[in-house]
Amino acid sequence: MRDLMVSASPLFSPGPVPNTLRVPCLAERLCVARSEDQMIEALRAGGERALVLGQGSNVVLPERLDQPVVLAAWRGLKLRVRGDEALLTCAAGENWHGVVRHSLGQGWAGLENLALIPGSAGAAPIQNIGAYGVELSERVAEVRVFDRAEKRVRSLDGEACGFGYRDSLFKADPARYAVLSLTLRLARRLAMRLDYPDVGLELQRQGLTKPTPRQVAEAVIRIRRRKLPDPRHWGNAGSFFKNPIVDPGQAKRLAQSEPGLVAHPLAGGVKLAAAQLIDRCGWKGRRGGDVGVWHRQPLVLVNLGGAGGPDFLALGEQVRRSVRERFGVDLELEPSVLSRE
Repeated sequence: MRDLMVSASPLFSPGPVPNTLRVPCLAERLCVARSEDQMIEALRAGGERALVLGQGSNVVLPERLDQPVVLAAWRGLKLRVRGDEALLTCAAGENWHGVVRHSLGQGWAGLENLALIPGSAGAAPIQNIGAYGVELSERVAEVRVFDRAEKRVRSLDGEACGFGYRDSLFKADPARYAVLSLTLRLARRLAMRLDYPDVGLELQRQGLTKPTPRQVAEAVIRIRRRKLPDPRHWGNAGSFFKNPIVDPGQAKRLAQSEPGLVAHPLAGGVKLAAAQLIDRCGWKGRRGGDVGVWHRQPLVLVNLGGAGGPDFLALGEQVRRSVRERFGVDLELEPSVLSRE
């Protein structure tokens, strides 16, 4: 009965699902939501099986999706200034890098290290995006969601969002929460995170000892463009693997058997650099069919032309197996993997 209701709804029609991997995926029932109200109406019509996506920047899709798909496509930015601090509210459909550029253009600091990350503002808290020593959770004031279980709009502060490393309450329970908007804390003067090696070296090359937030963002953009494939030419989802966290004992054993491994102590263990593990297994620049490991950053898998979602998963599993065999470390995939139903 629910499928008949969706099929009859004027909100839904067949269509291709956008995604940054550039793999073909057809949704039998697709709604492009142009407002919060339309999103909520579509989710009510689509039922609990309805899938919410933004720009498809962190997902691996099958060739076909049978469940209803709702795309968050509405835009809007609202800035509320409180002295030297501000709250920037972004509609779910806003482009994330556009949000960063807007905040910097208004003279506000806080998002500079997160420049040029692909995807939408609505997807950012789901993944708790992060780069160059900064995670989104450090800047989140509030996330407004439609709670599909309680059938109402809720506002959750940063603590209630359950943020973790590339994780959140929304990622843990995607069938329940649909992000409507994101509110970020910004400041005129903020202690910027400049201790990340790549960022420090890039600023040094530019002769910048006291950089502005905009200059830090420009440095991050240059680094990303040198290291990472341009999604306009090479379909990719950014990092395909998470940096693994191991217990201190395993980290110590690996340091003895694999000199030079990058290791960052954390409260719950030791974080290793997945890119280094993959590189030591000889994967940089290799390919498997129509999917390749990017030659400048082995965390990234790219579409060489004609690849589908299963092709990415197949090469990803080969990489994971080789890392497991050499280091005894299990790599987790960073993007969410969606099935047909």
